[in-house]
Amino acid sequence: MGNEIQRLDVVEISTTERYSEAAFWRKLRRFARKAGREVVEKALWLYYTLKRPETPAWAKRTIVGALAYFLLPFDLVADLAPLVGFTDDLSVLLVAIATVAAHITPAIKEQARRKADEWFGEPLPT
Repeated sequence: MGNEIQRLDVVEISTTERYSEAAFWRKLRRFARKAGREVVEKALWLYYTLKRPETPAWAKRTIVGALAYFLLPFDLVADLAPLVGFTDDLSVLLVAIATVAAHITPAIKEQARRKADEWFGEPLPT
């Protein structure tokens, strides 16, 4: 039992389920209002971190996995469900953010905030 090697099955991902920059922007623009500012900003944090050459490969793989999930046409919770549709997306994005947090700079957060401002307007003061 101690010398057994566990066999792992490889799951092929079709080209429609992979991350692509064009698909990311398409979904973000299409669902930004429904997803809400928080989901959009978090997705942008990851996107801009992914684009930085200084971001290590392991962090980029984590980000691509989270953004690919965000792009999937099917979810654990349907994106079109009112109020809860993007909670699973946000959860996946937050786990990825926690994992790569050291590589998300204040400049990236500011860039994401500015882009979100373009789509949502200035946030209300708290």
